[in-house]
Amino acid sequence: MRNGGTIFVGTFTVVLLVTAGCTSGGSNPPPGKQLGPAAKLSIMPADGTRKVSPDTGISVKVTDGRITRLTVADAKGQEVSGSVGTDGTWRPWWPLKPSTAYTVKAQAIGTDGNPVTAQAGFTTLKPKRVLGTGVSPMDGEKVGVGMPIQLMLTRPVTTREDRAAVERSLEVRMSKPVEGAWSWVSDREIQFRPREYWPTGERVTVIAHLAGLRVGRDMWGAQDRSVTFTVGPEHITKIRNSTHQAVVRKNGKVVKTIPISLGKPGDESYSGTMIAQEKAADVLMDSATIGRPGLYYAHTKWNVRMTYSGTYFHAAPWSVDAQGSRNVSHGCVNASTANAHWFYKFTQRGDIIKVVGTSRKLEFGNGPTPWAKSWEEWLAGSALGTSINA
Repeated sequence: MRNGGTIFVGTFTVVLLVTAGCTSGGSNPPPGKQLGPAAKLSIMPADGTRKVSPDTGISVKVTDGRITRLTVADAKGQEVSGSVGTDGTWRPWWPLKPSTAYTVKAQAIGTDGNPVTAQAGFTTLKPKRVLGTGVSPMDGEKVGVGMPIQLMLTRPVTTREDRAAVERSLEVRMSKPVEGAWSWVSDREIQFRPREYWPTGERVTVIAHLAGLRVGRDMWGAQDRSVTFTVGPEHITKIRNSTHQAVVRKNGKVVKTIPISLGKPGDESYSGTMIAQEKAADVLMDSATIGRPGLYYAHTKWNVRMTYSGTYFHAAPWSVDAQGSRNVSHGCVNASTANAHWFYKFTQRGDIIKVVGTSRKLEFGNGPTPWAKSWEEWLAGSALGTSINA
């Protein structure tokens, strides 16, 4: 089934069935009827062909007979799923792998009633340029309800045609089907998010069928990638600038209210819907990394990262007197050591953290920030312009 750039398939061997009438057994013709000639099979690419394009079709022709079976397999005997089109050419459902040997085996029955077989081996080309990938979440990871799927690319993909080809190669399988879509964050990254947050308990498998995918004139996908992750409890933290409080909810119920301090005037914290991007027990905060050397240089404990630019929810024992009443930080969310430690242990990557009421708006792309865009804006970033309803 193909739906908005994702194809859900099973593995099978291509079998072309032959309809035959009842016979009395054997291949002997009825009295007075002559046997026809034996079948002849021809396969393209021909046996021994090298540097075959991974997206090639395989042509098997028969004269004086009918094809009954066709298989394509690699050197390990792993059969490739595919189908025969109206033009009679067999094509794989996903591209063949580059630099790989394949064997085509065909069977037919001739007009004489006897079976014949043919076999041909070929090797796909070695790419001049390779497109490699990285995927997040990690395989086996449990994440929060706001976690996007990130596919990072080693080379830029710039044209709409090539981006559409990449999207069509991506498969998302969900245990609880929900609507979602891919959207390009940059020419080296594409992300998938559901229309709403992931359901708690969701199990997601992402398969990037990139091996042999042609991107541009001489660049090909290097290998397929597959990860499976699960979605943990719904953790949503809402931080209000007006109250200087962080209200933490688990599956809709308040589990803790934490006094906090946000960014002071001139260093306002971002307002927007962020996610917990990563966690670290100790982080060296150095203002030189944001172009302001000498402003601060200190280690902080129990850090939950909210933006690439350096916004964290972290322990700040030096600002306890201000927490719950006024803003004194350089843009981070300050909490006491005990509260920051609790939040650190509680938080999953991908948990939702909302900040409201500041004068500074979160910018899309400051880390994985899929919820900074409306659903319509998210769909506009897809080269296919469609969503997936698995």
